[in-house]
Amino acid sequence: MNWGDLGIGLSLVLVIEGLIPFLSPSRYRKMLEVASGIGESRLRFGGAVCMAIGVLLLYVIH
Repeated sequence: MNWGDLGIGLSLVLVIEGLIPFLSPSRYRKMLEVASGIGESRLRFGGAVCMAIGVLLLYVIH
């Protein structure tokens, strides 16, 4: 892996993250309101699950 691949990956993350607020700002705002009510430990767990899935996908793809 080189730095160009990392840059491409980060760019794709930003594009995907920007889709929801671009396509439906009101739904994105509601989603943020719901997320603000979720406890810190549940958010951490969700983040850990997302990272684990990402690592598994990278392993399978590579």
